[in-house]
Amino acid sequence: MLYLLCVSLTLCMGSSFAMIDLELTQGVAASIPIGMSFTQNGFVPSAGHQSVSEVITNDLQNSGEFRVLGSQLTHGDAPDWRALGADYVVTGSIAASGSNKYVIHIQLSTVVAKNRDDVLLDATYTASASALRGLAHHVSDRIYEKLTGVRGIFTTKIAYIVVTHPTRQSSHYALQVSDADGFNAETLLSSEEPIMSPAWSPDGRQLAYVSFEGHRASIYLQDLVTAKRFRLSAVPGINGAPSFSPDGRTLAMVLSKSGNPNIYFLDLQTRQYRAMTKDGYIDTEPRFSPDGQSFLFTSNRDGSPQVYRYSIASGQASRISYSGNYNARPSYVPNSEDIVMMHRTNHLFGIARLDSTTGQIQTLVETGADESPSIAPNGKMVIYATQYGGRGVLAQVSVDGRIKLRLPAREGSVQEPAWSPFL
Repeated sequence: MLYLLCVSLTLCMGSSFAMIDLELTQGVAASIPIGMSFTQNGFVPSAGHQSVSEVITNDLQNSGEFRVLGSQLTHGDAPDWRALGADYVVTGSIAASGSNKYVIHIQLSTVVAKNRDDVLLDATYTASASALRGLAHHVSDRIYEKLTGVRGIFTTKIAYIVVTHPTRQSSHYALQVSDADGFNAETLLSSEEPIMSPAWSPDGRQLAYVSFEGHRASIYLQDLVTAKRFRLSAVPGINGAPSFSPDGRTLAMVLSKSGNPNIYFLDLQTRQYRAMTKDGYIDTEPRFSPDGQSFLFTSNRDGSPQVYRYSIASGQASRISYSGNYNARPSYVPNSEDIVMMHRTNHLFGIARLDSTTGQIQTLVETGADESPSIAPNGKMVIYATQYGGRGVLAQVSVDGRIKLRLPAREGSVQEPAWSPFL
């Protein structure tokens, strides 16, 4: 559970409804057709303004990889499911069981289940009313993994910054965390000063971020379980772009202690700094490799912003992006050596994927205002900030560019998304 934190100069607020809504704008042409049939025995409360079956349906549908066929048919009507074009069927039931307890049974099978091998998933769960939505996401994860072979991301979280303008002369900033589909948004920090660069710890228990409280940039660490908050770095000048090492023991960041912005490591136990880059250029946006032996960063050392890889063992940096005159905000795709980054061509900012083997760049999306990419922990989707309807929104694109979603905010502009690890 996420706890709200109140500090001086901040106002804490929370909500359980969706602050952002997930809308599928482009899916896979050969999506998997799947039937969905649920029965409900007695009164069952909603799972965040939706039924359990609606949450599962929306999860699968909005993944862009499934075409959900809603029907009241039961599993015994398999020939009808086949006539509707379904390859698989999810049947489920939910019923009250004692005080504030509900039993949910789920079965996933091929359309014509003739034997045990045709039943891919058969599970029974018990949950309280408040846990029904989370359980629905868990079921979606299991269905997704059974049918695609890839772990689902429906139980993950996203962190982001919401900017509102109470008056023409003022701005209000809120650091929020929500479910991956935008529901259960909670405000962790609220301020009249800018908040930026949220970064998850590898275990998903902490968030590092930059706050300009007191009109100066500082890096904070907030524990999402205990609600404890620590100021990690407040040296004179720039304190920015925090990023955790894979083992969670080190925080990479950008400091300007020596004049120019350089990459530093901060040992989270000893609180000792270690300068990694020591040159006269602008080095920023460090992101560790999955094995922790190197990190990516953005630098202008060759004239324009480009992506470099720094070997921690050798202390050497090498340029890895050459196409385009602006490449920045790099991150590794999980389970891959490929990189997702901001990329500019013909004066338009977009999100691109760099094949680290061939050096080829594939533009995933390019509207001219796309920035701040963050990759889902299963390596399938990228969330990023863009513009839609005259304000900032979040959007998603698959790493192959085939699936696109938009997450418009109900109020304000949303920016700086960060996708959590598996939780």
